[in-house]
Amino acid sequence: MNDCLIAPSVLAADFGRINEEIEMLNQSQADYIHIDIMDGVFVPNISFGFPVTNAIAKKATKPLDFHLMITDADAYLSHCKDSGAEIITVHYEACNHLHRTIEAIKGMGIKAGVALNPHTSVDLLTDIYDLLDLVLIMSVNPGFGGQKFIPNTYNKVSRAREMADAVNPDILIEIDGGVTTANYKELQSKGANMLVAGSFVFNSDDPIHTIASLKDV
Repeated sequence: MNDCLIAPSVLAADFGRINEEIEMLNQSQADYIHIDIMDGVFVPNISFGFPVTNAIAKKATKPLDFHLMITDADAYLSHCKDSGAEIITVHYEACNHLHRTIEAIKGMGIKAGVALNPHTSVDLLTDIYDLLDLVLIMSVNPGFGGQKFIPNTYNKVSRAREMADAVNPDILIEIDGGVTTANYKELQSKGANMLVAGSFVFNSDDPIHTIASLKDV
């Protein structure tokens, strides 16, 4: 089984001690730092803006994985680049001209991803699958951390990997929501190779050990 990338989500971090939290991630086996941008419109929550992400970028030694849960992603792509994004993922459900958005991201020299809500079929990406660097499968409904994992995610991961094997074998299949040591091995067995973990990491007694445990297959 290939090594799985781990991207802890700072949405679950303690922002009263954010410098310490980022330094912990720097010292951990995390591969990316996952940054959720929410606008209170596309999802029923607001997270943080680019002054905060700029501060995170100055402290972080891990690459940044931006997940835009917003209605007008195009307007903020350059802000993500300025905050050091290595990956920018936009939502299928929020982009009217998805192909154009993907090309805009890739044109900035940044990896491009598309996120799918739990009700959205992977097959809807058929016409752009070969252009993508990442597909993010939401395993909870987006907007809040700490939600229960949706079991149908396993079927979607299998389908995403099947499509990848046919046209884009190098694509990252990222899972976001409810990832724990109870399901991470099965997710990888279905074809996932990147996992987001928020509450499971930051609410644990030893986050560095918890991150390491998600790398242990």
